[in-house]
Amino acid sequence: MLKRSLVLASGVALASWCAAQPAFAADVFALTSSTFKDGTMLPKKAANANTTGNNPNCVGENVSPELSWSGVPEGTKSFVLLMEDPEGRGGAGVHHMVTYGIDAKVTGFAEGELSKPSEKFVGGKATQGTGIYNGPCTPANVQPHHYTFVLVATDLDPKELPAGLTRDELLPKLVPPAPAPSHAKGSAGIVGLFVKPN
Repeated sequence: MLKRSLVLASGVALASWCAAQPAFAADVFALTSSTFKDGTMLPKKAANANTTGNNPNCVGENVSPELSWSGVPEGTKSFVLLMEDPEGRGGAGVHHMVTYGIDAKVTGFAEGELSKPSEKFVGGKATQGTGIYNGPCTPANVQPHHYTFVLVATDLDPKELPAGLTRDELLPKLVPPAPAPSHAKGSAGIVGLFVKPN
């Protein structure tokens, strides 16, 4: 009986201690992937496919990675999801994906889901001219490029913005010039590396 009372008392004390601790992990807006870990190489299948035959650096299948998120900021109504290669085009950058109008109820995308049009997002206009995922076509024998996925929580209605916006057209709508209020509630990111295999 004494042993049972001690176990019960210990459990109550532990529960009280846990309740008193700040829940940092649960509150952090985070973007993760089961396809790759942050700061590691993207798999070859995530690279773009050489469908036109014009770019031998496109060696993959254009399968978008799985992406999921948690810790969504309060007041979020929709998300913007971008993929950038800051080293592309000799440092001018390449916008590999511009998508938005993702309903706040959505918590992620399965592998390959962003590689084709979907009711779950509005397609903008990437550097390649499409509104879907465009995988890497990094040359061989260079430093791996940093493919940065950025998820922005916004207070915009999912249907508020028209399709076909470029990144440069989209960003001022998220954060218009002062004194207009910002529509961005927070952002999260993850980086995948890629270079053409030798």
